[in-house]
Parts: sequence; C-alpha cells; structure tokens
Amino acid sequence: MENYDLYFAANKKLWNNKTAVHVASDFYNLAQFKAGATSLNPVELAEMPDVKGKSLLHLQCHFGMDTISFARMGATATGLDLSDAAIAAATELAASLEANASFVCANVYDANEHLSEKFDIVFTSYGTIGWLPDLNRWAAVIKERLKPGSIFYMVDFHPVVWMFDDNFSFIKYSYFNTGEPIVEQLSGTYADRQADLHDTEYGWNHSLSEIISALLNAGLTLEFFHEHLTSPYNCFNNTVEVTPGAFQIKGMEGKIPMLYSMKFIN
Repeated sequence: MENYDLYFAANKKLWNNKTAVHVASDFYNLAQFKAGATSLNPVELAEMPDVKGKSLLHLQCHFGMDTISFARMGATATGLDLSDAAIAAATELAASLEANASFVCANVYDANEHLSEKFDIVFTSYGTIGWLPDLNRWAAVIKERLKPGSIFYMVDFHPVVWMFDDNFSFIKYSYFNTGEPIVEQLSGTYADRQADLHDTEYGWNHSLSEIISALLNAGLTLEFFHEHLTSPYNCFNNTVEVTPGAFQIKGMEGKIPMLYSMKFIN
C-alpha cells in the first residue's frame, strides 16, 4: 500500500504556494468577481438544477469563487479543500462579500470527519479527482454527504486530455489509473506560467469507466453523462480559441473532447 499521506502533504504544499498567485492572477480576475461576475461556466450553469434555497457542498473548492457564486444564486454553500491557505483566502473573500458560504479545510477523504450535515447537492469541477488515488473512497464520501433523492454533479477535464505531454505533442501517460502516482516537477502555474513557483506534484489519471463505476458502486444512479468538445479555460499549452471563451488543442480541433459532465441521483 502506498503511503498516500506523503503525496497529500506535497500536494497541500503545492496548492498553498499556488493560492496567493492565483488570487492575484488575471486568470481568476478577482476584481471582476468582486464586482458581481460569476465564476461558473456555461456547462454547469446549463446542466445543474436551480440551487436557490438548497444546501450545497463543493468538494475541492480551491479559494472559493465557485462556492461563493452558488451562494450568490441562493444556495447555502459549503466549500472543502485540502489547502489551508486556500480556505483562509476563501473565508476572507466570503466575509468581504457577505456571502452565505462557509469553508472547511480537510482532505476530501476525511470530509465525513469534519461534516455531519447532508446536502441537497454535492458539486465538484475542473481538475479535482486527479489528486486522488482511490475513487471508491471519494465516491463513498459523496454518498454519505447526500440526502435521499439529492444530486451529485461533476464537470471536469476529459481523461483523454491528461494522456498527453504538456505541449500536446505526443501521448505520454496511460489512460488508466496504474496505481502509481504521476510525478511531475512544476514551474509556474496554469494561472501564471511565469510565476516563481517550483514544486513537485503527485497525481493519478482516471478512466471514465473508473469514475462512473466508483459512483455507481457507491449506490448512486446515473442520470446523464455528456462529453464536450471545448474547454471554458485557456489553461493548457498549445490551445486555440475556436469561439469566444471556448478552447481546444491546436491541431486537434473537433477531434478530442476537452470536458465531460455528469449528474447522479442518490
């Protein structure tokens, strides 16, 4: 059995270091967000139910912009993240905006030790499960935190995207979770590639069958599964903006999916 705690500690350090850079970055555009803009994207806004009056748990929430966006839409929102720097920034941001959002610092695997409430909606998005080696544990947490009849919604980058090298010039990694972590030495961050950040990260690729099976095995029922050709984020190398706010990999336009999304019912 791997000692995952070592990997989690390294990733926590990584995201603690990223947080200040991200808060100040043009990528996150916090000034526009504070002025009232939502951080949510067209995919999740179109596919999720009305959150007004609902309790919502946002897993792996980073520094809370999406969590607060849901609160602005009328949800009672709770965000959870591994990074204490991110949770501190999220808490400060929510307070400054008087948002109905609260935050918990914890590994997603330990969520049940920090939360007793059951929620109407559990949400996660964009670059979250790649930090988790075991999706059965993740799915069990989601199941435990959902009320009967409530929903889990997820939108994320498609597993095909994670197979390529950083410049999308060749297939470097397995589509499947081999059990061993993918170890990378990072310089900068997707939100600021010139930032003076140099860290080691540990991640795991997950196939669609692994993701969906983990949630089905936890006892959830799949309502829909969608694949999407474009990403709302220009966060990869070698991208092209095919329509305003929609990005694909240059040379692969229309050939590979950039995102998938799915909704499960408890």
